[in-house]
Amino acid sequence: MRVAGRSIDDSEPKYKLPAGFRKSLEVFNLHRVGECERVIVVEGFFDCMKVHQAGFPCVALMGSALSVEQEETLFRRFKRIILFLDGDDAGRKATNELLVEIWKHVPCIALVLADGSQPDQMSS
Repeated sequence: MRVAGRSIDDSEPKYKLPAGFRKSLEVFNLHRVGECERVIVVEGFFDCMKVHQAGFPCVALMGSALSVEQEETLFRRFKRIILFLDGDDAGRKATNELLVEIWKHVPCIALVLADGSQPDQMSS
């Protein structure tokens, strides 16, 4: 069994992943999404769990970068992608870059959060 964790007080490291785990090869929560045409893509585990619990198909990149392997998985499974990245500088920069890249393959829109906000802070 592999276990991952997250700091609850923002101390470093923020995430603890199993040795040898390569997050760029995975799309978190993909197995729970089922068959659907569109998916919401977020950065982190907790963001994903909150959006999923609110009843929306959601997966996480486990960061703000999209690897080639993650792209292939998403483009193969979904006809539309909704980006819902964090409202910090890294999330906004990634949103702008990913919109351009993803749109080359499938229609994509972005939901923009207030400064400093994260999807897991939204109320359902």
